[in-house]
Amino acid sequence: ATATALLCAALAAATDTRPELAVWLLLAPVGVLLTVVDFRVQRLPDALTLPLAAAALALLGLVEFVPEHAGEWTTALLGALALGGAFFVLFLINPGGMGFGDVKLALGLGAVLGWYGWPTVMLGTFAAFLFGALYGGALVVARRAGRKTAIPFGPFLIAGAYVGLLIGAYAA
Repeated sequence: ATATALLCAALAAATDTRPELAVWLLLAPVGVLLTVVDFRVQRLPDALTLPLAAAALALLGLVEFVPEHAGEWTTALLGALALGGAFFVLFLINPGGMGFGDVKLALGLGAVLGWYGWPTVMLGTFAAFLFGALYGGALVVARRAGRKTAIPFGPFLIAGAYVGLLIGAYAA
């Protein structure tokens, strides 16, 4: 609850009074829940990832009709397709290294990041891989994991998306 409240406060500060804030405040608790679930059981349930993607696109589609929004729905849709497609390719290349839940999560996060444009999509994706690498590296250094140890990637994908979203909202 504390993490969700802090995240919502940061999103509100970054977005100010723009209408997309309502979407971010609705989706933030889902991201926190997915993070907890993936860390605990290393699974991203379809019951959360698929509605996240659909809700993000539908709600942002509505926000596009409200004055003073700072994003573009078309780019959100393309961001969802691009990030989801890229993660699908990674899944096909190495199914043991990337779960299909991450692919479905990437659809929703691609939409959210795409709202503020391609630089935001790239920043959020880069931050996700950076956070995951730092976490994995720390586990290896602490001798709690090896090179082939599976770690959940969803939390880092979500954290990277929030970093991209916060910076994208400030820049918009």
